[in-house]
Amino acid sequence: MANINLRVVDLYHLDQVTSFQQAADSGLWGIIHKATTGATGQDDEYAKRRQAVLDAGMLWGAYHWGTNADVGQQVDNFLTVAQPDDATLVALDFEETAGNQMTLDQARQFLTLVAGRLGRKPVLYCGGLFKTDMGNTKDAFFGSHRLWLAQYGPQPQPQASWDSAWLWQYTDSKTGAQPNQVPGIPGDTAGNLDCNSYSFTKEQLTGEWAS
Repeated sequence: MANINLRVVDLYHLDQVTSFQQAADSGLWGIIHKATTGATGQDDEYAKRRQAVLDAGMLWGAYHWGTNADVGQQVDNFLTVAQPDDATLVALDFEETAGNQMTLDQARQFLTLVAGRLGRKPVLYCGGLFKTDMGNTKDAFFGSHRLWLAQYGPQPQPQASWDSAWLWQYTDSKTGAQPNQVPGIPGDTAGNLDCNSYSFTKEQLTGEWAS
């Protein structure tokens, strides 16, 4: 079993929050919040929660759930809603979207366009779908982006393009690996919460967060 250090949670509008300060006091270091989906979808809790997270002394990040919509429009939607400053992590969420699946080529285009607009590379969130699509192929383009790995099990297992995961989402459920609860952030109505492990220091995470 790999060591788990719960330092980051990722949220969306259906996750409940009672106190970001309580979460920070418990040892949480960062929040990555859903900003957008596809070309038009917007999470109405993103802007509301941003300042409260920063006021609690935590790091703030934004992720975009990719779809099969026009990539240029997805990038515009994401950056308009996320309003990332130099301290905001930005990430592409590449996962299964039934009937509206982002392709690998679209993922490449999204990452390229966002990097061109911001002058820095987004983080790539992916797991089983990426592994299925890529197999054992080592891809230098994808591998040049930090990997936020979705891997629900005792050990993170990156696709061949990476030697290791930068951030490891090890559970999204109260039935998954522990720790899987955070004071001040009850999660969704079933009490489930996306929990992420980071292996190094707070100073290192802060330096890498939006690099």
